[in-house]
Amino acid sequence: MWMVDNRLSQSASGALTEAWQAGISTFVSPVTAWEIGVLASRGRFKSPDPPLRWFERVVAQQGIQLSALPAKVLLESSLLPGTPPRDPADRIIAATAREFGLTVMTRDRALLDYANAGYLNAIPC
Repeated sequence: MWMVDNRLSQSASGALTEAWQAGISTFVSPVTAWEIGVLASRGRFKSPDPPLRWFERVVAQQGIQLSALPAKVLLESSLLPGTPPRDPADRIIAATAREFGLTVMTRDRALLDYANAGYLNAIPC
């Protein structure tokens, strides 16, 4: 339900199932709300629900929480080591994951490359 195009890789689906069965929460970045809005404004958001309703349904699901986005994370997103993604939203997601020890689940090539360089934990979805 919460993927826009309802496709998840087997590894991503397995990781979510394993986490939820263990009672481990999955976090969604507040930046995701902004990214969904941008997709919608460009006509690239494919969901029967309007963007806000879609996002509210995602974070209302059992086992899913909205991650914190403190000023420290926003500052750290400007100071990431290595060659971080250029997209500010991706940088904030990376900084959030690094700050809280989270694994990013994404299709975003820049975030996956940053993870492959050893700066982030990520699962392709």
